[in-house]
Amino acid sequence: MTTVGIVTGAGRGMGLACAQRLSTMVDVLLVADLDKDTIATAAETLTASGTATIEPVVVDISDAEGVAGLAARVAELGTLRAVAHVAGISPTMADWRRIFTVDLIGTALLARELRPLVTTGTATVCFASMAPILAGLSADETVAAILDDPLDENFLDALREALGPAIEDPGAAYSWAKYGVQRFVRREAVRIGPSGGRICSVSPGMIDTPQGRQEAQQHASMEALVARTPVGRTGRPEELAAVVAFALSDEASFLSGVDLLVDGGVCAAVRG
Repeated sequence: MTTVGIVTGAGRGMGLACAQRLSTMVDVLLVADLDKDTIATAAETLTASGTATIEPVVVDISDAEGVAGLAARVAELGTLRAVAHVAGISPTMADWRRIFTVDLIGTALLARELRPLVTTGTATVCFASMAPILAGLSADETVAAILDDPLDENFLDALREALGPAIEDPGAAYSWAKYGVQRFVRREAVRIGPSGGRICSVSPGMIDTPQGRQEAQQHASMEALVARTPVGRTGRPEELAAVVAFALSDEASFLSGVDLLVDGGVCAAVRG
């Protein structure tokens, strides 16, 4: 039996760190990213350091046809064993519609296409964020119903109507999109459980990656959050990857439908 893994957003940062861990956990690892050159370079690095056969895939995670092709390739290669869905965009990278499309709709698209491949031992980790936890987000019945159906063709318009113009702020959109991811994995855990699969989300705090540094340059408040972090520093990509690797391993076989907050304790400091 050939075991297959997927890492999205694998070109750099936390995605590349996760791919480095998964490259020793499966026989074949599909590393996906939107940028052709970035993922090609990452694939070379992973081939030199891991034991899995590395196959780079250029895909936009919000493109249904591209995601379906990724799933089809998994089916050709073997048995789906592990998925680290890291791909996403942050508030400084796009407008509110694109943020929701990539971060939440893309997550639902990937899960939908991979669902028929789930079998005993399949495990998935989707990346959320500490942002909705810091913001204390809570959805009323109307908003929750919309968030829980991100593949509805009227999803974005319905959400804009329910939440009002404030949702057009990229920071607010990011928080709500990642809140949607946290909700999504709870529902997905129930869907794939009978097939033997597991799924969790991981919510990073402030991590020292190119994307994280870009956000910090635009938001001075992040420096204050680092100062309040009990661990006393930003996180490293490999620290997130270690948590993801555990959640995907057989040692975490009773772990499903939960969010794993990896933030150095800053949410405890701020919210507590």
